[in-house]
Amino acid sequence: MSSPHVTIDTLSIDPSSLTRQAIKGLRIAFAISGVAALALGIILLVWPTKTLAVVAVFLGINFLITGAVKMGVGIFSHSLSAGTRILDVLLGLLVLVAGIITVRNSSATGELLLIFTVIMIGIGWIIEGVIAMVEAGKSNSRLWATIFGVVSIIAGVMVLAIPGWTAAWLLLITALTLIVLGIVGLVRAFTFGK
Repeated sequence: MSSPHVTIDTLSIDPSSLTRQAIKGLRIAFAISGVAALALGIILLVWPTKTLAVVAVFLGINFLITGAVKMGVGIFSHSLSAGTRILDVLLGLLVLVAGIITVRNSSATGELLLIFTVIMIGIGWIIEGVIAMVEAGKSNSRLWATIFGVVSIIAGVMVLAIPGWTAAWLLLITALTLIVLGIVGLVRAFTFGK
């Protein structure tokens, strides 16, 4: 008795089963997505620091709104306990101050976020390497798990040792990836359903 063969065909989009309007809608969606990725990739490639500053401004605006809402909840929600209201006001004030600092120092915040991301990647790779080596045990793939673990730990240490260089490469790779995805999306928009 054979097991049923499962495929992901049910998730695929067959243009022959779609109406002209549906095909046109999907082509427009692919084109918009492609243009957005291409534009963002080019902008990130040309102005990496300014792009990070813009991301930081949006993050700061989010903090400002969140902080104001938290403070509002703490001040005006009389059905909450006094401790919860005080905590909401304090947390809201803290997030509001973080939002002001982030918006006022957007360039520095953007660079700090990038370095923080790189540091988290480095730590993650080290942890993943240690886990791979510990889990290798006595399995047949122990050699490969050990090699993976060693490479992962070395990569994590290198990332932590030179985070600025890693951040620059991360930005470059992200920008190039977005450009390629944008071009592929545009090609898909022009070729889908033809």
